[in-house]
Amino acid sequence: MMNHTPPRPARRAELLAAGAAAVTVVLWASAFVSIRSAGEAYSPGALALGRLLAGSLTLGVICLLRREGWPPRSAWRGIAISGLLWFGVYMVALNWGEQQVDAGTAALVVNTGPILIALLGARLLGDPMPPRLLAGMAVSFAGAVTVGLSMSGEGGSSVLGVVLCLLAAVTYAAGVVAQKPALGTASPLQVTTFGCLAGAVVCLPFAGQLVKEAAEAPASATLNMVYLGVFPTALAFTTWAYALSRTTASRMGATTYAAPALVVLMSWLFLGEVPGLFTLVGGVLCLAGVAVSRSRSGSRAVARAGEPGAVPEPRPEQASDSAR
Repeated sequence: MMNHTPPRPARRAELLAAGAAAVTVVLWASAFVSIRSAGEAYSPGALALGRLLAGSLTLGVICLLRREGWPPRSAWRGIAISGLLWFGVYMVALNWGEQQVDAGTAALVVNTGPILIALLGARLLGDPMPPRLLAGMAVSFAGAVTVGLSMSGEGGSSVLGVVLCLLAAVTYAAGVVAQKPALGTASPLQVTTFGCLAGAVVCLPFAGQLVKEAAEAPASATLNMVYLGVFPTALAFTTWAYALSRTTASRMGATTYAAPALVVLMSWLFLGEVPGLFTLVGGVLCLAGVAVSRSRSGSRAVARAGEPGAVPEPRPEQASDSAR
């Protein structure tokens, strides 16, 4: 009888990638709580710049200690585009958008991001779109919609706010797809560090606001901004890049649908915001969809188990090379 157990190196790679993705999602979920706190004292651009400066400093020190050096020239295009769109425009647009619309509307619009990642990944990177991935994303999106609708009505909404949240979703998706080819030649730490630096450069026009607001902001708001830079940015974006280098952009995007469920839990624990029944149902649907999208058929698992050092997710290296 054939043994279908994956080789130990493949299993270890699978666990490391899954662990990195889990760290990313947990820290990104915590960012929503910190943004709400820091946003009371910092304007959107100043908060984004402060976060990126803290992240760049942390990543720079780690790079020096690890002697990472400069990324290869072939990776610069993807790093620059992801830095501009994801680290720069996305953070400012999201901070600003969440001040213009209620939490439910923001959640609904921003959570179109993973769907856009799947579409762009399939079109530009040749990412496969297996039925399980599509089904899982549909379930998770239904959960995100349920969470969003259950939280709506807690604040005002504006056309500007919706547009800003949509801009955040689009730049998030485009940044992820641009980052994927860069990870073919540069390390996750290099891609994250220089992407964060590029985003900080984009946000430099807000330096005056940051200096002025930092002088007047309470210590708790500034500490939240530093936390955003060190953990949800420096650490979480690095673990994201590590996991993304070992799977497809579409599947990683689907994984982030676990974030709304974690945000609900963290808001409950740290902010005392008790979720309603529909909010809890939506959170469960988000997690169920992620579980479905991350699963794979037995036949495909067996087929890949025989590959030396293989990880269980498909890696469209040919498509990534052509996208460079």
